[in-house]
Amino acid sequence: MKQETPRTRHCSIEDLRHALRGPCQAIDVREASEYETERIAGTRLTPLSALERHLDALDRAMPVYVVCRSGNRATKAADRLASLGWRDVHIVEGGMLAWTAAGHAVLRGDRRVWSLERQVRFTAGLLVLASVLLSIFVSTWAALFAGFVGAGLMISAATDTCAMGMLLAYMPWNRASARPDACGAQGT
Repeated sequence: MKQETPRTRHCSIEDLRHALRGPCQAIDVREASEYETERIAGTRLTPLSALERHLDALDRAMPVYVVCRSGNRATKAADRLASLGWRDVHIVEGGMLAWTAAGHAVLRGDRRVWSLERQVRFTAGLLVLASVLLSIFVSTWAALFAGFVGAGLMISAATDTCAMGMLLAYMPWNRASARPDACGAQGT
């Protein structure tokens, strides 16, 4: 069941398309590298990890449409905006995945960085594989690290947070370039 508050509501990608035809505030809360790789024209980069630094650019009197890769980060950003006093926040269901699946146009940059979710899956798999191999060839104690990674993934799922994803967001390949974004503002 989708959680909504009096100040947040879910909307479809078609609702976003319609809103983008007129004056609106549409923010993309993915990380800069994801935004630079692929984005919806008319959205402004406002990473969830730095949301508070971008609040001055948002007009509290206008509706805010929030998009991310799948809808999870958009929900978190919308909840944060609502708790800070925004009254009309729209969570775009399905995010970029739904937008591209519907065949809508996207702006593509020259960077091709994996989404944070994909980076987390790769990193977790690599850590588990390395610890299993180390436990076979070096010390059986190395298998404990695989258990640690597994426990971290379970906690991540239970709390709907991801410490590994937050750390990966700060890696050099996930940092923004100094190129302007679609709205003319510098990336962060």
